[in-house]
Amino acid sequence: MADEEAPWKRALHADTGYLLYRLGLHSGRLFDATLEEFGLRLRHYALLRHLATVEGALQREPSDRLGYDPSAIVSLVDDLQELGLVERGPAPGDRRSRVVALTDRGRDVLRDTDKGSRRVTDELLAPLAPGERATLQALLARVAEADRD
Repeated sequence: MADEEAPWKRALHADTGYLLYRLGLHSGRLFDATLEEFGLRLRHYALLRHLATVEGALQREPSDRLGYDPSAIVSLVDDLQELGLVERGPAPGDRRSRVVALTDRGRDVLRDTDKGSRRVTDELLAPLAPGERATLQALLARVAEADRD
């Protein structure tokens, strides 16, 4: 019986969603192991990376940008503040809102974790040629951007 006649018989590795899921699990484990030496997890790294692209962010903004629940952002900021990697301050013109920004130590740690991030990426993408890596990055970025809409 041909595959188009019985799509339920296709191999598991022919399912793109499954492959992305498995790669995500593997990638997450590798990243977490790399970040562990800094007392961080992947969610901390994502927040630090986001804060590196802005000059301070209202505490609620990373929730939208990263797709995390607002209460998770509060907890992540608490963790990072305890480690001295970010600081909170009052938002200009709105005493009730808080702005979160990287500290100098946060920038240093982000620079150090970036080296580990590159090692993990190199390990994950080792089977691909440089041009294939660039294509994969562009395609994943496009899919991720469409997911934000």
